[in-house]
Amino acid sequence: MSTQGASTSSPSSSSTTRWTYDVFLSFRGEDTRKGFTDHLYNALKNKGIFTFRDDEELERGKFISQELVKAIEESRFAIVIFSINYAFSTWCLDELVHIVRCKKEKRLEVFPIFYHVEPSDVRKQKGIFAEAFDKHKECFKESIEMVETWRCTLTEVANLSGWDLQNRYESEFIQEIN
Repeated sequence: MSTQGASTSSPSSSSTTRWTYDVFLSFRGEDTRKGFTDHLYNALKNKGIFTFRDDEELERGKFISQELVKAIEESRFAIVIFSINYAFSTWCLDELVHIVRCKKEKRLEVFPIFYHVEPSDVRKQKGIFAEAFDKHKECFKESIEMVETWRCTLTEVANLSGWDLQNRYESEFIQEIN
C-alpha cells in the first residue's frame, strides 16, 4: 500500500472523490490498541500515510459514532485487523458493515489482517468466531437479521486478499504491509 498523503479535489469536480484519510484502521481496542495497531499506525504515519485510528475517548454508545462513519467515508483504504475478540464487539461489527457499504458505494479498498487468528475461522465463523456469533444470536433474538448481516459481512471481508501474521515477528510483518 503506497500513497503520498490524503488527496483532494476541486469543488467543481464531482467525479473526483475528496479523501481526508489515506487509511482507516478498524480493530478491537482491547486486543491490539497498545501493541500491534499502535505500531502499524506509527509505521504508516512515518511513511507519510495519513491514517485514522479511533482514540479511546471517542464516545461509545450503542451505535457507531458519526465521527467514525465520517472517517470511514472519507478514507481511500480500510485495514481491518481481525483479532481474537473482534467478532465479540458489536461496535466492530457495525463498523465493518459500514466499511463494506463504503466499499460498494464509494470504492473504498479494504484489506484484512489476520492477527493471531486463522483466516478460515474468520471466514467460516469457526472456533472463537463461532462462540461470538452464538452469543450474538442469544442476545439479539429479536434482531436475527442484524446477526446474519454481521456474519455475511465478516465472511465477505475475510475472503478479500490481505495479510496473515502467522508466526512472524510483528515488526517484519508491519514492514510488509506498508
